[in-house]
Amino acid sequence: MKRIKLHWQILIALVLSIIFGYFFTDHVEYVTWMGDLFLRALQMIIAPLIFSSIVSGVLGLGSAQNLGRMSGKTFGYYLLTSLIAAVIGLLSVNIFRPGVGADLGLTEEGVVLEAGAGTFGQTLMNIIPTNIFQALAQTDMLSIIFFAILFGFFATRVGPKYRDPLDKGFNAVFEVMMRLTMFIIRFAPLGIFGIVSGIVAEQAHDLLSIFSRMGLYMVAVILGLLIHAFVVLPLLMKYLGGINARKHFKAMSVPLLTAFTTSSSSATLPLAMEAVELRAGVSKKVTSFVLPLGATVNMNGTALYECVSVLFIAQAYGIELSLIQQVIVVMTALLASIGAAGIPMAGLVVITIILSVLGLPLEGVGLILAVERILDMFRTSVNVWSDTCGAVIIAKSEGETLLV
Repeated sequence: MKRIKLHWQILIALVLSIIFGYFFTDHVEYVTWMGDLFLRALQMIIAPLIFSSIVSGVLGLGSAQNLGRMSGKTFGYYLLTSLIAAVIGLLSVNIFRPGVGADLGLTEEGVVLEAGAGTFGQTLMNIIPTNIFQALAQTDMLSIIFFAILFGFFATRVGPKYRDPLDKGFNAVFEVMMRLTMFIIRFAPLGIFGIVSGIVAEQAHDLLSIFSRMGLYMVAVILGLLIHAFVVLPLLMKYLGGINARKHFKAMSVPLLTAFTTSSSSATLPLAMEAVELRAGVSKKVTSFVLPLGATVNMNGTALYECVSVLFIAQAYGIELSLIQQVIVVMTALLASIGAAGIPMAGLVVITIILSVLGLPLEGVGLILAVERILDMFRTSVNVWSDTCGAVIIAKSEGETLLV
């Protein structure tokens, strides 16, 4: 009997989990443990995978000149796509104006989340770890990436006597982590069944009212995300790299479905790296440098979502933001999304930062909590899709021959 491909297994699990979560709400505790176990397994490998992949990737670049070129292309792509996404979000919310005249039961109490991410300046300061082992233990992505790039760069500056063992050692660790990753991936359908069943069960009693009450806001976010994912990014792939977007999308089916169900770009990183390298044909040196950076700093979907959400909250309170204030929203969304953790609901913390900058009521975050988890699934998929698009574009610019 022919084995069903993994992306079809995940899709079947997704459909079954929706049915199970809706009709067997009282019994989801028997399956949600599978989702928790799957996420814990993915989280277990994130820190060692990122550290080993970036160090081996920088060592593979070979020289400071190559590192500088690759970094310039990577950050240039991330800045361009995030800016485009934020502008699309701004246009979408101004066209649909979902918050105007909304009667959503606003209260003075509401829900206030702590803006734990701090200011952008604090984020930059915190990039430098005081204890790299603590950063690894806490999966502090920015600090891990910063130290890994520094370590890899200076490893290229020592003599062959020391550099060669480091190169072989980190490549060996990276290969072991990828083998472990591929083992965990086999259980993705079971994990996704547990995760989605729990989410549907939590919202089952109120699904229709949630969609009717927040429908226009959700349309503004999702339509903006779809335009960015299926118009902007394919055009960039076509004109910057001559890449077939349809083939690339098919090759990325497993990480994209996993991103949609887990709402975690960090948890999806191992699957994205495996798919980009094996199914898109991108070299390990590009994959191991571009994707770990993207999982932390390239949040296209998050930037778009933040712009729509902040303006929706302002409209719901009857506050009209000027053009300058809307530009501030875009710039703050770009800067704040850089430090947004690649975990579910991290975007809510970033939104509180933007609301604070503009002096808007923080309790407005309570307006979007009902549909936050649903929209999180869409925007995380766009985040991961953008990362993989960047990897193939940069690989093509480096003269690599791809499978897409």
